Amino acid sequence: MTGRRIAKAFIYILPAIILALIYYAYSQKPLLEVGVGYGARVACGCRYIGNRSLADCKKDFEPGMELIKLSEDAMTKTVTASVPLLATRSVRFDPVLGCQPEAIKPKNNQPS
Repeated sequence: MTGRRIAKAFIYILPAIILALIYYAYSQKPLLEVGVGYGARVACGCRYIGNRSLADCKKDFEPGMELIKLSEDAMTKTVTASVPLLATRSVRFDPVLGCQPEAIKPKNNQPS
């Protein structure tokens, strides 16, 4: 194969691979939503009930949850878990009720 043929093949194959990866990622979105919800709930309990650091709480995650990123808002005692660009879920600590997930906001095309 010549260099030009390889370059042409690369130009056609690379976008197809990228599109396939994007399609696969979005097909996994329901599973990611469950995973980030679980991660936020575990991290909230660890952080505000167990009084551990958020970095230490990541050790409690199950294998396969490495993509989940954690952040917190100390003022509202909220932990947010996310997989960038795909799924996000927040859990707020309440002294009486414990860690409670925040309501999911409906999309514009769904009735409230």
